Amino acid sequence: MTVSARRQLSVLATISALLLGLEACGTASDTEVSIGLVVPTSGPYRSIGSDMARGFDLYLDQHDGMLGGRTVDLVRADEGEGAKTGVPAVTKVIEEDEVHAVVGVLSSETAAGAKKVAEENETPLVITGASADGLADGSDYLWRTSSTNARIGGSLGKAVARETDLGETYVIASDDASGHEFSDSFMIAFEASGGSVSGQSYTPAGVTDEWSGIFEKAEESGADAIYAAYIGTDAVSFVRHYRASGVAGKIPLYGPGFLTEGDALTGLGGAATGVRTSLHYSDTMDSLMNDAFVKDYRKAYDSTPTVYSVQAYDAAAALDKALALSPDVTREEIADSLGSIGTIISPRGNWSFDPKHNPAQSYFLRVVKGTPEGPRNVVVSKIASAGT
Repeated sequence: MTVSARRQLSVLATISALLLGLEACGTASDTEVSIGLVVPTSGPYRSIGSDMARGFDLYLDQHDGMLGGRTVDLVRADEGEGAKTGVPAVTKVIEEDEVHAVVGVLSSETAAGAKKVAEENETPLVITGASADGLADGSDYLWRTSSTNARIGGSLGKAVARETDLGETYVIASDDASGHEFSDSFMIAFEASGGSVSGQSYTPAGVTDEWSGIFEKAEESGADAIYAAYIGTDAVSFVRHYRASGVAGKIPLYGPGFLTEGDALTGLGGAATGVRTSLHYSDTMDSLMNDAFVKDYRKAYDSTPTVYSVQAYDAAAALDKALALSPDVTREEIADSLGSIGTIISPRGNWSFDPKHNPAQSYFLRVVKGTPEGPRNVVVSKIASAGT
């Protein structure tokens, strides 16, 4: 039986109970809900996991430890470095701890395995990190509050074409799935907007000393801009090599927001100045909600929120609305209600789930600038509206 069919039966049962004058067994306010939070707490991605946990925890703290009127029992588990540790962690919280829903997951490989486990156990999985393009496909049990690689890369294509006056761009990326998703989507959008690609170079993922000669190729190609798609330590190393090369003062650098996000920006410091990226959030966004969110986050953690923090914060907001719509605290009810929550009011701007359960949201062009608080990703303009 599908989730929708179960939902219809549940609604009919509820109406019948009301007509018969049956009394409810309890209220939402005195019911507990168990949520599994699976993020990296060890290994090279633990700082991102910390950002996710802080975002989710902050929402709970702001709502008295409750979601949808239910007290939250939060079960934490370590995703570790990837699928080998992450999938067993998700499996444990679902099958042994019997949580009602799972939140988190950074690695796309972990998410693919976790999705299978969630579907087999009919448990809603709200992804707050993994951004592989094909992950969210409208599954009844998988929802994503982060983004897709294609939308991040594609959102920058039109902006770079405009900023280079329909010039040429040299594309550099990691030779893995995410690198190609980021770069392919950028090139499609860039060329569709009137620009042209002067050349491409791909380097082994996780190898941070493979850029010898690439910057010279970019310059020799006549490129007006460089588009680079790297994440984590690769991003830090690439930007440092770019800054030390002879092209840094001649050819501007663009890329997905992860090039200068979170720990990458902290590690780069002033070396990231002038790098322009696309993403759906910056702590510098000018709105009353974001101002309040940044203030509360800094007060709680003495740290600045990242896109990972917001994505987890919004996962809590989504579950809050879903649980408020759920007559009973069951996995099936929560999964079905996630499809009816409508708009999420967020520090990133208003967004909602699209038919494939990815966020329909706006994207922004950002540039790293020095501020009294250190280098920050300052928003230049909106480059894609929600749903585009």
